[in-house]
Amino acid sequence: MPNRLATATSPYLLQHADNPVDWWEWGEEAFEEARRRDVPVLLSVGYAACHWCHVMAHESFEDETTAAQMNADFVCVKVDREERPDVDSIYMTATQALTGHGGWPMTVFATPDGRPFYCGTYFPPRPAHGMPAFRQLLAAITDAWRTRREELETAGARITQGISSRLDLGSPTPLSAEVLDRAVAALAGSYDERFGGFGGAPKFPPSMLLEFLLRQHARSGDAAALRMAHGTLEAMARGGIHDQLAGGFARYAVDAQWVVPHFEKMLYDNALLLRVYLHLWRVTGEDRARRVADETAAFLVRDLGTPEGGFASALDADTEGVEGLTYVWTPAQLVEVLGEDDGRWAAELFEVTPSGTFEHGTSTLQLLHDPDDAARFASVRERLGAARARRPQPARDDKVVTAWNGLAIAALADHGVLTGSPESVTVARRAAELVVDVHWVGGRLRRASRNGVAGAPAGVLEDYGDLAEGLLALHQATGEGRWLELAGDLLDVVAEQFLDDAGDGPPAWHDTAADAEALVHRPFDPADGPTPSGIAAVAGAAVGYAALAGSPRHRELGEAAVGSLAKLAEQAPRAVGWALAVGEALLAGPLEVAVSGPAGPERDELAAAARASTSPGAVVVVGEPDAPGVPLLADRPPVGGRPAAYVCRGFVCSAPVTDVSALGGALAPS
Repeated sequence: MPNRLATATSPYLLQHADNPVDWWEWGEEAFEEARRRDVPVLLSVGYAACHWCHVMAHESFEDETTAAQMNADFVCVKVDREERPDVDSIYMTATQALTGHGGWPMTVFATPDGRPFYCGTYFPPRPAHGMPAFRQLLAAITDAWRTRREELETAGARITQGISSRLDLGSPTPLSAEVLDRAVAALAGSYDERFGGFGGAPKFPPSMLLEFLLRQHARSGDAAALRMAHGTLEAMARGGIHDQLAGGFARYAVDAQWVVPHFEKMLYDNALLLRVYLHLWRVTGEDRARRVADETAAFLVRDLGTPEGGFASALDADTEGVEGLTYVWTPAQLVEVLGEDDGRWAAELFEVTPSGTFEHGTSTLQLLHDPDDAARFASVRERLGAARARRPQPARDDKVVTAWNGLAIAALADHGVLTGSPESVTVARRAAELVVDVHWVGGRLRRASRNGVAGAPAGVLEDYGDLAEGLLALHQATGEGRWLELAGDLLDVVAEQFLDDAGDGPPAWHDTAADAEALVHRPFDPADGPTPSGIAAVAGAAVGYAALAGSPRHRELGEAAVGSLAKLAEQAPRAVGWALAVGEALLAGPLEVAVSGPAGPERDELAAAARASTSPGAVVVVGEPDAPGVPLLADRPPVGGRPAAYVCRGFVCSAPVTDVSALGGALAPS
C-alpha cells in the first residue's frame, strides 16, 4: 500500500510513495508523532535526480526488514531538498560540521524537537568502505536513545547552538574597483590554465564567476578576466559535460578535464550557462558561443518545458538505474548507427575509444577539434541523436521551482533580444505567467508547483531575488510594465520579511521570511552554491530595478546587500561570484537606455545597437513613447519623427540620438 507520500507534490517524495517505510512529510505532525511515541526522528533528505539517493532507496528503503526496523524505532521523515532548501540548509550545515563533508542522500537523526545529534550521508546495506551497515547504525542509534538519551539530547542542543551562530561578515563596505580587481587576481591563482575552470576535480560550471569575469573585462578591459572566462567556457563546450548531440550541460565533471560528467541535467545550470554563453558571444562574436547558447535554449524548451508553460527541475543522472546509459557510446555502436566510414570518423571526432573514457568500455562524447566537414558533422549528429532518442531515457523531475524558473526566464528573455528570437521571449513570458498565476499567492511566493498546482512550502530569499531578476529581463525584452511592477512587489516583500533592522549595527539578512515556519534556527547562507545566494540574487535584482524604475531606495538596497559580502569577496571570491558581478554593475552604472518611437526597422537598429552594449550596469527598454508602466519611456518622444535613443549614465542624461553611430558613441565607456 502507498504510504503518506502518495499525496505529495514533489516527484522525489513520490518516488518513495510505495516504500514499506512509513514516511512522513516534513511538518509539525511528524514531530508531534515522535514526541507521542518518544522516539527519534530519522530525517532523509535528497532530490529526484540524485543517483546515490536512488541507490540507498533500492538497497534500504525498499527492503522490508530494514523498513520494519525504521518504522519500529523512528518517525521517518522524507524531504525534497529542492522543495525545502531551508530545511536542507540547516541539517547540511550540521552534517558538514560533524563529518567534515556533506552531500545527498543526507541521513540525520534528531530529537523530537528537531535538534540533530547524529548525521551522515549514504549508508550501505552491508559494512563497506569504513561505513557501518545502515541497519547496524539504526540499532546503535536506538540503543543509545534508550540507554544514553541525555547524552544525545545534550549533543543535539550543542550542535544546534553551533550551527545557529551567524558568520561574521563584518561591517558593510562598498565593493570598490580595487576589491574587484583583487578578486580577479585571486581567481587567476586557482585557474586551470590547461583545462579551464578553477581548482581540480570534481569541476562544477562556475557560472556566476564567469559572468563576473565578463563584466569585469567589459568595465576595465582586463584581458586576463576575458581569457579565464573564454578558456573555461570553451573547455566546457568541448567536453563531455556538454551534451554534444542535444545541447545542455550536466551538473558537473568528476575529472579535471570535463570528460566524464555526473549525468544529471539541472535547470539552474543550463539557465545560468545559457546567459553566460550569450554574453560571451556578445563580446567575441564567436560562432561556437552562439551555437552553444542556441542549443542550450533549445534544450530548455524541448526537454525541460512543462505543459503548463514552466520549466521542470532536472533530468536524472541515471536511466533504469544505470548512470549515463542514455548518453555513452562504444565505437561499435557508432558504426551500427552510422555505417563503417561515418562511424569511424565520428569515433575519432568525438573521442570514442576502444578502451572507453567512461565505464565498461563506453565513452562520453567530446568535441576537442572542430569537424573538417560541417555537412557531414550535421548529418552524423542528427542520426546519432535520433538513435539515442530510441534508447531508454532518464526520468524527469517535473516540479517547477520559482527561483530556477526565474533564472530561465532571464536567460531566455536575453536570448530572445540578443539573437532576434521572438520564440524565446514568448517562452519566457509564458513561464512568467505560470509563476505569477500559480506561485504568487496572497502577495507571497510559493517555492514550487507541479501540474499547475502550487505546493505548500513558502518561497525563500533566492525565489524572490531570482524571479525578480527574470521579470526585469522580461520587462526589457517586451516593454511590458506588469513585469517591472511585480519585480518591485517582490523586492518590497524582501525588505519587509527577509531583512531585520539590527538597530545600531548592520541589518541582518535571512533566507526565510520572518513569518515562515519556525525551524531550529533561521538559516542564512551568504555564499553562492550552484545558483546565486539569495542575498546576491536580491542585490542584482534591486540594482536592475533601481535603474529601470528610477528608484534610489532600491539602489541603496542593492548596495547594502553587496556591501554585506565585501569581507567574503576579499577572503573567498570564488564563494561570491554573483555579488562580484553585481558589484561591477554598481561601478559601471546605472547606464539607462530608452529607445522610443514607432515599431519598424529604424527602431530595431537602435535597439540592437543598445543591446550590444556590454556595460555591466546597462538596462535597455524599447517601445512606444509613454508606454504604460515603463518609466524609462515616459516623456521621451521621437525626434524629428524618427525613433530616438535616450542615454543616461551615472544619473546624468545626454541629448537623444537618432542614428546608430551616434548611439555607439553615447554608449562608449567614458
